[in-house]
Amino acid sequence: MTEQPNYILKYTLQGHKEPISSVKFSPDGKSLASASADRMIKIWNALDGQYENTLVDHSGGISDIAWSSDSRYLCSASDDKTIKIWDVVTGEVLKTLKGHTNYVFCVNFNPQSSLIVSGSYDCHVRIWDVRVGQCLKVLPAHSDTVTAAHFNRDGTLIVSGSTDGLCRIWDTQSGQCLKTLVDENSQPVSFVKFSPNGKYILVGTMDSTLRLWDSQTGRSLKTYAGHVNEKYCIFSTFSVTSGKYVVSGSEDHCIYIWNLTNKEVAQKLEGHTDAVLAVSCHPTQNIIASGAHANDKTVKIWKHVPLN
Repeated sequence: MTEQPNYILKYTLQGHKEPISSVKFSPDGKSLASASADRMIKIWNALDGQYENTLVDHSGGISDIAWSSDSRYLCSASDDKTIKIWDVVTGEVLKTLKGHTNYVFCVNFNPQSSLIVSGSYDCHVRIWDVRVGQCLKVLPAHSDTVTAAHFNRDGTLIVSGSTDGLCRIWDTQSGQCLKTLVDENSQPVSFVKFSPNGKYILVGTMDSTLRLWDSQTGRSLKTYAGHVNEKYCIFSTFSVTSGKYVVSGSEDHCIYIWNLTNKEVAQKLEGHTDAVLAVSCHPTQNIIASGAHANDKTVKIWKHVPLN
């Protein structure tokens, strides 16, 4: 029997001057990166919230960031139409990836960290070679902004979502579309990602709904509701460090935690003063990070405290 989530606010991290667009814990669990419309990436200690560094080089706001598997590198997606690859230790830009013709909105490394996938307002998904910094494939993926793109656990598949209402699964190697997940009321897709085991896909839509899809059959299995998502692209994720939960930001300034299996809201975290756009779960500990919109501009770290 896993215990009920009991997350409490531990740290509020201030320093960004514009809305927080993305927060991500490093795979080694030591660092937390935050990105903002203020064109900056900030690195914090994941466990005590201490400020460590600021990465500055983009000439436009940043919409997303992602860590390499070894926690040494970050990639970032910006309104300046580029993706940058950073050495987090030195703070240097190693590569600037150019090719998207409009704002780059989402970015992720593959598990081997040899490839980057990106999505843009130009409706395309691009696959990039990290080592040489070149684009390998341009997928004419959607008919509107690509809001999320994510590799599965072995990197053979990519899932993309768009405000065109579609989610698509792609073969990384060939660039072929293998499956399109179709929901009868096809609302704009605000976020999508594979589950850690790759069997499921979590899809957030702008009718304030999260759905869990079977990635093999393309069937919708479970629905999570209670949060508000009608305006912004809001991150959601899986919490697997103690029981299985779904975690999401919300436009009502809260963070929602659902029991993955029974779909009930297990906890609602209050403390932000604007829409919570970004959430991330620590890889090994029961810790959640969140980032909020313009009236708040803070990153918060929440820790689970056992009730007994």
